[in-house]
This record gives sequence, structure tokens and C-alpha cells, in this order.
Amino acid sequence: MSAVRILVVGDVMLDRYWFGEVSRISPEAPVPVVRVQKREERLGGAANVARNAAALDARVALLGVVGCDEAGDTVDRMLRDMQIASFLNRDQVVSTIIKLRVIGRQQQLLRVDFEEAPSESVLRDKLTQFNTLMPDNDVIVFSDYAKGSLVNVQQMIAAARSQGKRVLVDPKGEDFTRYAGASLLTPNKSELRLVVGSWKTEEELAIKAQNLRRSLQLEALLLTRSEEGMSLFTEQAVTHFQAQAREVYDVSGAGDTVIATMAVMLGQDRPLDESVEIANRAGGIVVGKLGTATVTREELFGA
Repeated sequence: MSAVRILVVGDVMLDRYWFGEVSRISPEAPVPVVRVQKREERLGGAANVARNAAALDARVALLGVVGCDEAGDTVDRMLRDMQIASFLNRDQVVSTIIKLRVIGRQQQLLRVDFEEAPSESVLRDKLTQFNTLMPDNDVIVFSDYAKGSLVNVQQMIAAARSQGKRVLVDPKGEDFTRYAGASLLTPNKSELRLVVGSWKTEEELAIKAQNLRRSLQLEALLLTRSEEGMSLFTEQAVTHFQAQAREVYDVSGAGDTVIATMAVMLGQDRPLDESVEIANRAGGIVVGKLGTATVTREELFGA
């Protein structure tokens, strides 16, 4: 897998976890009081996709935007520690996106988000940098968390496809037309429902998913369905994969693990069905871990 070169582009975040003991209710309001005992920092958003691909020994580069602040420095340092090539554009105007989670008794009690959209000048620089980095990578992954870093995604997809690159997208929003021409989209149920509307039967779902896939000229659409597993829609067939999670502990970042695993497998020229089967296995492993986590090659394939 070390020969696979992956470029991840998207919304970069820093996930912070505060773990503590809960032993009483606040006298100020009916909320638990958490006495923080431990703090952790992990890469989030597009950076978590890059982290997951690197955990499978791929050669990974990350292109995104962070602020000129302590959190941006932390993200950059963590990427380099994981040997992920860091191409972070520093925005002088906004702060790095942070998701702060407060954990008590092994349960998430609260999440606090700090976020601002990147400035236009930084986004222009990012598009130029993408066109420079893209030719040296085998697979391009766009991780869209609707935070403003992928306003130029249409141009990026077109450029990558013109050079024969495999393009994978984790989408967001009510309009998927900007992802037209990608190789693979990986929406979850709620994301797909926003675009095509609700469905009552598997047949109705298949019709709506296939119509969307054809209208966007996608090679495939992979629907992640939590406890229902995954469904792969291609021109040739609709294939269902049963969920493999033995115990669901935390679904945070599971979609990042799935698309990162798909990128690595497809970068090895594995068949699409086989790649989905392995990514499904990876998703089942990662939801058994706390917080945004990764899956190693040994966990996937054995020692």
C-alpha cells in the first residue's frame, strides 16, 4: 500500500476531547459538572481522512486551510508526525476550525464548534496549489464538511478527471451537481435524502440513487447506511453489504474511515466491490472505538 499516493482536499479541523469525572449536578442549571482529568487532540474533518489513509501505509498529502493560530500549528505538527505531507494554507483572517467534545463516564455530554469560512484570497491560492499537486497523486479525495473550503470543487474535479485520476467525494448539502463527473460519491442516508427525497422501499431507493448517479455521470454511488450496512450503485448492478460492527461505541469519523479505505484500495487497482467490502469492514472496526479513530492494516487483514 505504500506505493499508493493519495491527495486529500477539504475542510481541515482539530478535534479536541476533554475527559472527566461526573459526580454531581450544577447548582446553577440542571446540567452535569465535569471535572476535566485528561485532554486529547486528534485530526478532524479532511485531516482525519488523511490520517486514516496514512494508517493504512499510503503516501498521503493534505491540502486545506487553517488559521494562523495555535490550533493551526497543532494540526501541522500532527500531520508531520504522521508523515502526511502538509500543504496547509494559513488564513490571516479566520481561526482554525475546532470541535471540542466533553466526555464524561465514557459518553459525549457536549460538543462546542468554533468555525469560520476561509477568505477568498486563500481559496484562490488553494486552487492554484491543487493544480500543482494533483498530477503527482493516484487518487484524489474531497472531504466536504460544508465549512467553505471546497467552493472550487467543480474545477478541481474537472481538472483531476481530465488527467485520468480516480476522484472520490464525501458530499454535503442539498445540491450534488457540483460533484458531477467524480468517480464515486459516498453520502450517508440523511445526506442522500436531502438531495433525492425520502423512500419507502429498496426499489424506490434504487431508482432514485441510480437516477442521481446517471445525472451526475458518476462511476458509482456508495450509500453508507449505519446499522443497515452499505449499498453500492453502479451501471451494472446494485450490491448490498451487511454491517459488520460487533458493537457500536462511537460513529464519529466513520465516514472518513470508509472513504479513506476506499481510496487506498482503489489506488491499488482492486475491484470496486472488493474495495467496498474492505471499507465496510474498516467502518465496522472504527465505530467500536471512541472518537475520531483509525484502522490499521493489521486490523483489516491480520498480521
